[in-house]
Amino acid sequence: MPNPRTSKNQNLFPGYVVLACLVLTGIGWSEEAKVEDFAPAQDQLPAPVPDDAIVLLNDSGTIGFRSKTGGQIDWPYEEGELISTRGQTRSNHIVSTLHFRDADIHVEFQLPPEGAGNSGVYIHGNYEMQIIKSHNKQKPGESDMGGLYGFAPPLVQAAKPPGEWQVYDIRYRAPRRDAEGKIVEEGAITAWLNGKQVQDNVRFGEPRSVYHPFRYKSTDYLKAIWDQQLKTSVGPLFLQDHDSPVRFRNVWVRPLDDLAIEYNGDVAKAE
Repeated sequence: MPNPRTSKNQNLFPGYVVLACLVLTGIGWSEEAKVEDFAPAQDQLPAPVPDDAIVLLNDSGTIGFRSKTGGQIDWPYEEGELISTRGQTRSNHIVSTLHFRDADIHVEFQLPPEGAGNSGVYIHGNYEMQIIKSHNKQKPGESDMGGLYGFAPPLVQAAKPPGEWQVYDIRYRAPRRDAEGKIVEEGAITAWLNGKQVQDNVRFGEPRSVYHPFRYKSTDYLKAIWDQQLKTSVGPLFLQDHDSPVRFRNVWVRPLDDLAIEYNGDVAKAE
């Protein structure tokens, strides 16, 4: 990813570089973001990237992700698109080098013509906006497209058929934790899928899935990230591998506070 400007303030977190990100006046979630103002335009794909967004994937060669062990990813990269792949092991997720607290998140994706097209957008490694073939379901559930996995079904059916490009725009507020890592204030998600609002300020506490990356097939690299995340409420974005060649493009994050950082922790040995 592009080299960020480092803050003049002291870096309080070992292994981190502080980003001098723009704080969005009136949207800083330290004073409660106005989710009713979040209505992203999704009619034009690929969507234009805001000037204050941090790009994680584009067609100019930017790839702001690492493997679960902290090394180079092994997902194929073709003309600006990453293709989720199992690699040598299952759950071969990729994790962003950008870590953030509260943010707007943009992800464009395309399901394969065959199979379930199962994947997901794991925010902070704990909360998954589901990606899966479910366009033909009249009443999709929390494990279908648009669902916040384990928490809430989509408000409406918004999924498109495989082969068409789709888009998530997500406004995420991280849960707040005390010095012991216990949640003292719930997090919240508002999400749009393909021009329709599918989640409206849904509140959540601890993750409910036993398969999220910090629990299932975790690594030393992820354990170190989780330890820091418990202390700071700052964490990465994961793109999920679930045995389906889902394509991703035009992925960016727009921090809503000044806590976004680029993680430069030690690369763990492959496990």
